[in-house]
Amino acid sequence: MANLNNTHIPPKENDEKLKIMTENNVKELPGDEEIYAPIAVDDIDRFNREYKVNPNVKQKPELRQQNVILSVRHLKQFFTFGRGVHKMKNKAVNDVSFDIREGECLGIVGESGCGKTTTGRSIIRLYNITSGSVYYRGVRISAGTRWNQKEIKYYTLRTKQKIEELKQNGESPEKIRALEDSIKTVCDEQKAKISQIKFDNRHVSRKLMNEIQMIFQDPVDSLDPRMTVEDIIQEGLRIQGFRNRKENHEKVVEMLNRVGLVEEHASRYPHEFSGGQKQRVGIARALIMNPKLLICDEPISALDVSIRAQIINLLNDLKHDLNLTIIFIAHDLSVVKYFCDSIVVMYYGKVVEKAPSDELFKNPMHPYTRSLLSAIPKPNPRSERTRKRITYNPAEAHDYSNGERPELREISPNHFVYCSMAEFEKYKTELVK
Repeated sequence: MANLNNTHIPPKENDEKLKIMTENNVKELPGDEEIYAPIAVDDIDRFNREYKVNPNVKQKPELRQQNVILSVRHLKQFFTFGRGVHKMKNKAVNDVSFDIREGECLGIVGESGCGKTTTGRSIIRLYNITSGSVYYRGVRISAGTRWNQKEIKYYTLRTKQKIEELKQNGESPEKIRALEDSIKTVCDEQKAKISQIKFDNRHVSRKLMNEIQMIFQDPVDSLDPRMTVEDIIQEGLRIQGFRNRKENHEKVVEMLNRVGLVEEHASRYPHEFSGGQKQRVGIARALIMNPKLLICDEPISALDVSIRAQIINLLNDLKHDLNLTIIFIAHDLSVVKYFCDSIVVMYYGKVVEKAPSDELFKNPMHPYTRSLLSAIPKPNPRSERTRKRITYNPAEAHDYSNGERPELREISPNHFVYCSMAEFEKYKTELVK
């Protein structure tokens, strides 16, 4: 049976082959499980026409059936710096995966430098990702080739070593020939996937990408000081071809009113506003594009406590009024608990724990998560005086000397912890108690 998800379709082939293969689509699930879910070809064609999606771009229509608006799979984002023998690699994000359903709010928390912002910027394609895939509404909008290139390189090296050993042991030529053929098969398969990835990255639907908008962390640096507020907010509209000045002005006024500003603010410059007002302008700039997915990159970190509450309440109202799906990146776990449905905890570019919000605060399993929760100050001075601060030291908290590699394991429904098998058994025992 053909598998659309793992098959390369050359751009010049006709759509008939795509339709035949789509009817036998296979749905991939965690744990390498597969269940067959036929997808109606008419629904896929209708979706492609509506969003102007190239039919040869890799898709997973079953994600739309499951109401998953964003699916991040094994996302890696590496940065290189230096040159020659001094060239180094920084693994900013290393193997991050999660799904978000429509209308949900996902919180990403962790210390500074753990990869939260890089994850958001990679999703919105501000960076070309190193490896992994990002699916929006079941369509791959970004992918990297590093894993495929490594598979070609290391499979070839390992197989050639095995061939040399067989030759020294005097094995039959048939076994050697079979291994040589396997090298060609694997290389051709991975090259086809690399070709598909490059094709997908070149043919991203602009209409789909317009539904993803971002609120940046610094309300000062994210606004051009030489542009008026009206020009800043309607810049995206003009880029997308909306040239009617009267209609654009009406949309700007509507967005200003929605975020708590007035029409008179449209003619002012960013330096005339306070920090909270600047952040509201940034929110209006994102909302005017009518997004379905909003990435909020620490929108309250640079604001005073009183202004933070206003911005959080504003985002909460917008989430319900516009049915927004939100990725909320923050340091403050108490805010995340109030605002988000589920939480992803990151440490040094990896996801160490992810769970529904209430479950994570009720049963934190990973030592780093417990350390973050212990840092939340308590409003009551008496309880604050007795609060115990937990310090996370990976060398003391984990013992991987036996060579077992940790991985994300499901300790309870929808509650995943990055741990070894020994730690997994320990955490399950603690959870039962």
